[in-house]
Amino acid sequence: MKKLYVLLAAFMAVAFLQGGCGGGGGGGTKIAFVSDRLGIGPNAEIYVMNSNGSGQTNLTNNAADDRFPAFSPDGSKIAFSSNRDGSLEIYVMNVNGSGQTNLTNMVGIDVDPAFSPDGLKIAFVSTRDGNYEIFVMNADGSGQTNLSNNAADDDSPAFSPDGSKIAFTSFRDGNREIYVMNANGTGVTRLTNNAASDREPAFSPDGSKIAFVSDRDGNREIYIMNADGTGVTPLTINAVYDAEPAFSPDGSKIAFVSDRDGNREIYIMNADGSEQTNLTNNAADDESPSFPLR
Repeated sequence: MKKLYVLLAAFMAVAFLQGGCGGGGGGGTKIAFVSDRLGIGPNAEIYVMNSNGSGQTNLTNNAADDRFPAFSPDGSKIAFSSNRDGSLEIYVMNVNGSGQTNLTNMVGIDVDPAFSPDGLKIAFVSTRDGNYEIFVMNADGSGQTNLSNNAADDDSPAFSPDGSKIAFTSFRDGNREIYVMNANGTGVTRLTNNAASDREPAFSPDGSKIAFVSDRDGNREIYIMNADGTGVTPLTINAVYDAEPAFSPDGSKIAFVSDRDGNREIYIMNADGSEQTNLTNNAADDESPSFPLR
């Protein structure tokens, strides 16, 4: 679940901006991501870059952890999580880093935001009811509502392109599997069913496919399946950690995280798994890629 269980790090001071560049993909679309390249303790910040790895720019710069960036559909806003006010909360900011605003401000942990396709709602994960659950709220923070509401941990929400469904990860059947539900929380359906952990679903822009992460082959890899759970196919096949898939707006590319070069970096590949290319390529951990929907 995108390292959700290791986010209670100590607050550390930040210093200066470092950049980098890589190759692959067209550069027109932006990718938001997380990096600890400022180099002072466990301090993560939100960055943005072109989809070919160029133009890496720091958007947040403070002593807190800022994580889980999620573009609004039109690319004008980025929702994210930060513990700058003492606990992990959902924030939103303009795409240039200005106007950073707390949306949740509740007891407990609020993380992992995901915009609805019309930009009017944000799904997120919260512990305010005692365990990790999927919530939804209006994009201004009002109307916060528990959608999943059961005793198991539910996380990693992802809206379908038409906004009618939310895919998510749940532990409710004894191990992590991918589920889908209606956007109001009804009609929960299990999509994966095996002894491995399946997590981090991401819908393709046309809604026909779901990329996800599974350790069914012994380590975490990126897989893809039809939206009904059939046709599961591996996209990455290696002995390293591959996780956090995110489709490009046209569906032709998938950004993801891999530690194949010694630490976690942002990579991009074609949607069939070919041409896997490192975009960030520096000594820091870079993770949690997010594209706008259009």
